[in-house]
Amino acid sequence: MKVFFRFIAIVICMYTSLPALYAQEKEEWSSALDSARALEDNKKDSVVFSARYIRFTTLERMKKGTYTEQIDTLHKNLQYYNPQNQPWNPSINLGSYGLATRDLLFNPDKNIGFQMGFHAMDRYVYQPDSVKYFRARSPFSELYMVGFFFNDQVFRGRISQNINPRWNIGGEFHATSTDGYYTNQKYSELKSTLFSWYESSNRRYNMLVNVMFNKLDATENGSVVSDTLFHDGISQSSDRYGVQLNGTGANRPRNVWRDNSVFLRQSYYMGRLDTVDAGKPEMQVFPTNSIAHNTYIRWKEYTFKKNESDSYGTFPYGGQDLMQDTTKLTNISNEFTYDFYFRGKSLFKNEAKLSLGFQNDLYWYTDRGISNRFYQNNMVKGDLGYQFSDKVHFNAKVKQIVAGENSGDFLYEALADFQLSKDLGKIYLSAYSQNKSPERVFERLNYSYHQWERSFEKTKTQNLTFKYANPKLGFSAKAEYFLIDNYLLFKEVPHDPSNTQLNRVIEPVQIGAVNLLKLSVGQKVKFGRFTFDNILVFQKSDNMDELAIPAWYSWHSLYYSNVLSKVLDFNLGVDMKMNTPFRTPSYSINSGQFYNDNVGIEFSTYPIVDLWATATLRRANIFIAYNFINQLVAPAGYYTVRRYPMNNANIRFGLSWKFYD
Repeated sequence: MKVFFRFIAIVICMYTSLPALYAQEKEEWSSALDSARALEDNKKDSVVFSARYIRFTTLERMKKGTYTEQIDTLHKNLQYYNPQNQPWNPSINLGSYGLATRDLLFNPDKNIGFQMGFHAMDRYVYQPDSVKYFRARSPFSELYMVGFFFNDQVFRGRISQNINPRWNIGGEFHATSTDGYYTNQKYSELKSTLFSWYESSNRRYNMLVNVMFNKLDATENGSVVSDTLFHDGISQSSDRYGVQLNGTGANRPRNVWRDNSVFLRQSYYMGRLDTVDAGKPEMQVFPTNSIAHNTYIRWKEYTFKKNESDSYGTFPYGGQDLMQDTTKLTNISNEFTYDFYFRGKSLFKNEAKLSLGFQNDLYWYTDRGISNRFYQNNMVKGDLGYQFSDKVHFNAKVKQIVAGENSGDFLYEALADFQLSKDLGKIYLSAYSQNKSPERVFERLNYSYHQWERSFEKTKTQNLTFKYANPKLGFSAKAEYFLIDNYLLFKEVPHDPSNTQLNRVIEPVQIGAVNLLKLSVGQKVKFGRFTFDNILVFQKSDNMDELAIPAWYSWHSLYYSNVLSKVLDFNLGVDMKMNTPFRTPSYSINSGQFYNDNVGIEFSTYPIVDLWATATLRRANIFIAYNFINQLVAPAGYYTVRRYPMNNANIRFGLSWKFYD
């Protein structure tokens, strides 16, 4: 709640000071406002400012130049509010919003350097590089709510205001509270950020700053007790089934993540500035030379707490009723970059780019308050690109840690794309070579039930990717090949079934070469007012059991679109997803890791069907969805992680409302 009150206090201060600050607006904005208001007064226009005047940029865009994008006012994909249930990036999870989650498809991590290795709740963390920085000619705010009287209660609020034409400030607040369907599946989160974007009058200097707070609290129930949950013929409420961990209130077993940060970027453009759409909201400014400095300070804390006896053998043998395992990391990062662009007389006909950078990272690491260690890394970066009109684009990127704890880590990447024609589409080619140090959790863990100090070789990954996309035909296809040496994962310790003291004891394991081919196809077909959207993924490896991934995954969506009475734009649809059986992993509660157990169960696969509707009415977007509706017929339920049943059939309702005049 401290985060919430802090956010509200800043919002109040910001808005009480706006009237005085508005007096400082330049004539260019004042005249635009007056003209728009005059049009409204004379009934010549019903809108003071449209969404065209509410625009945003991101850190990634600002690395290339100053340009913005209009806010999204559509209701497309509004029903996929849950980070676990995104058709293009499906997951396996513990069965309720906010609980531990892992990718269903193979998606290797391309980061290098020092990493903690805790990823079970990554999908819910608000990342500093995801912040949007606004340019708003009128006050802009947005409310997003899911749930109301349903299980998942999700709230998001955003405000943004230009103090003058060159300086915008704003903030966001996210709060989520879910009860889950089974006992002890409660999840709550408080996330907030304050952000600001300043641009000098000559458009050469830019400053981006954000302060971010994340607190995620996921209750752990250790899974249900019953092994025949969907075959015992008993029909009762889910919360009446016994679970292995039953602590309540402050004593409930839970994983708590805290992730707070401060980010500051300052950049300056030198030499000639190339401008597109000058004086318009869509204006773009591209430098020929630029320098930038990023400062990033981040505090992370991962804690598992419990205060109850282990009656069902949920944890490995031993341990106490009361425990609190904590790992902390403080990171201070400074990055310096220089970019040079060479362009012809006609802007964007030909463009060559050279980018050079240096990054220093300092780390302070602590586990259980016992081990305190300091590390640092020094990384050099390079980016060389060439663009010929909008037809051909080449790019080569280099990241290399030259000194420090993870010296020798590198990521070398090459990309190219070729526009065949508007009718024939585009071809993308890419390849990368990565040398990555083991994440910290693989080499050291000092927790109540798991302790190890290991040394592993760096993981080496080679990748080749080919992609073809034809937007006109609604078709895309991608082929990816991976060769991975020294792949790391967690396994249950081998043991005699009669020796129960080794049950659920896990250890890090490094395996040899892994070959994997991943083929993805997308096809969108329109016939009249109907759209049929499809995703099909095939994965084949010589280590399918170790990777714990299915061979096939598919998602299909059929929906009807129309506009009612010229004001209500809506879609009515049905989704279906499924995947082939695969060796499903188990979950280690206190370490927060998915692992391959000694049982090796493959769960049956079922089509999971959802009904939904989305609509836009003026500036409000709404959705209503009935998820897993086929549970009313079959199956009675299903699993994606061993012993953790997925959510029952459920109804969800959500509303998003934007205000900008």
